[in-house]
This record gives sequence, structure tokens and C-alpha cells, in this order.
Amino acid sequence: MTNANDWLEFGQKFHGHKCPAMPMGLRVGAAAMNKLGVERTGDGDIIAILDLGEDHCATCYADGIQVITGCTYGKGNIKKTHKGKWAVTLVEKKTHRAVRITPTATAMMANKQSPFFTEYRGKGVPATKVPSEVVEPLVNRVMTLPDKELFNISDVFVCDFEEKPHSFNGFVCEECGEMTVMEYGRIKGDKKVCIDCAG
Repeated sequence: MTNANDWLEFGQKFHGHKCPAMPMGLRVGAAAMNKLGVERTGDGDIIAILDLGEDHCATCYADGIQVITGCTYGKGNIKKTHKGKWAVTLVEKKTHRAVRITPTATAMMANKQSPFFTEYRGKGVPATKVPSEVVEPLVNRVMTLPDKELFNISDVFVCDFEEKPHSFNGFVCEECGEMTVMEYGRIKGDKKVCIDCAG
């Protein structure tokens, strides 16, 4: 069984500040792994599909998911759907077994109505400047709430997805001289170039 508390200190170091969203990602990721009966991946055995978007609050949640599941942007086994939601679908690649978890609206709204957001983050104060006495109770709340109050978890289901294999092909752009992945190359006149040089 994966325990989110075992990853909190490392998660905060990796993330760079204390907030409620990264711990929420830890809790949700741990619950998903436990429901599927899978371990943290060092390769690409599991895939996380996040319904997050860009430029909205609490995307810190993605770092908690990365830390606890081992699904990372570097390995390419974490994806964003850009729906602006905090749900995550965790998929075991070899079996296509999956589970979808989403934080409860009640838990998310309680976080958003806390002084961390209303008095600091919502007013543009960087998370690293929020006083410890404001953020610590919020982190503790997320880490100790019972599962049923913190998130909703689906039954295990089969998830159909297509995953393209990583490309190991590359070339040197004939204009800028930078290494480029073959599949992103373009032809410009009689030269093989990168997207930037292709214009």
C-alpha cells in the first residue's frame, strides 16, 4: 500500500513551496495506485491522465501526482486533457485497467475559501511568502481528511488509449545546427530543418 505521508516531505522539496494542492495530488495518486494494485513506476508501466489545464489555481496538484506515481512529463507518461478540472485517470498500461479519481467539490471549495487563497494567493502573494501558520493547517487538513471526504473514486474500468512509442530518431537542423527529433523536422527548399527555422 502506498502512503501519501511517506512522500510529503520530498513532494514539498520537489514542488518548491507548501500549499494544499500538491498534497492533494499525493493523496489522490496514492488512492489510485492502491485501488489498481500498482506500484510507483520507474519506467512507463502506468500512465496518468490529468484533466488539468493551464493558468488556473491549484495546478500544483500535478506535482503531487508526479511525485507519488512516478508518472512524469520527462518520461512522457503523464498527459493533460486541458479540461480545467482536477480529476486524474490512472491507467495500468499492460492491462488497460484504470481508475478515475477527482477531489470532492466540498474539499476543493474549503481550500479555496481558506485565508491561504482569500488573503494571500488570490491577491498575488507568492506561495513561498505565505506565513507557515496559514498554510500548515491547510496541508495537515488535506493529509488527514478521510478518503471519502477528500475525493471520489471510480470502480476499476478498461481504458482504451493509444500511446505512440518514443522516437529515437533525430537530425541536426541544417540552418541553426540544433538537434531535432526526426518527426518534428520540416523540409525548407532542399534543407532538412527544425520547426523554428521552417518559419
